[in-house]
Amino acid sequence: MLNFEFWSIFEAVANVIILFVLLRIFLFKPVKKMMNERTQSVQKDIDDAERNRQEAEELRKQYSDTISEAKEEANRIIMKAHDDAETERSSIIEKSHQEADEIVSAASETIENERRRVLQQAQSQIADLAIEAASKIVGANLDDDKNRKLVDEFLSEEGDKQ
Repeated sequence: MLNFEFWSIFEAVANVIILFVLLRIFLFKPVKKMMNERTQSVQKDIDDAERNRQEAEELRKQYSDTISEAKEEANRIIMKAHDDAETERSSIIEKSHQEADEIVSAASETIENERRRVLQQAQSQIADLAIEAASKIVGANLDDDKNRKLVDEFLSEEGDKQ
């Protein structure tokens, strides 16, 4: 049943070789080329994705650093404003204390001056009354200048004793 004829085996082998060559030229090479291109495309996509991931990581780190710096700067600004406000508050309080002391000092000086003026006025009025009373007692009008000088000396001596 099996008949091995050289030409039929040769034809079969030749057909397989021709089929292999044709398949290699028209099927294997384009498929291999397409597979290589697909592999390169996938590898390129993987490389691009890795590069994009690294860039994204760098950007995230930059944004994180920027945010940290901004927070630190904000804290410094807040602390400086707080310190400036505290300094200003202390300055205002010190200035108000000084102004209050000046007002009290000026008021004390004014009161003392007014007290002296009233005392001098009272002494003058007392001197006039004393001279008038002495004149009426003596019955004659004595020299007003001498009398005033005498009374002023008396009042000064009495004022010094007190």
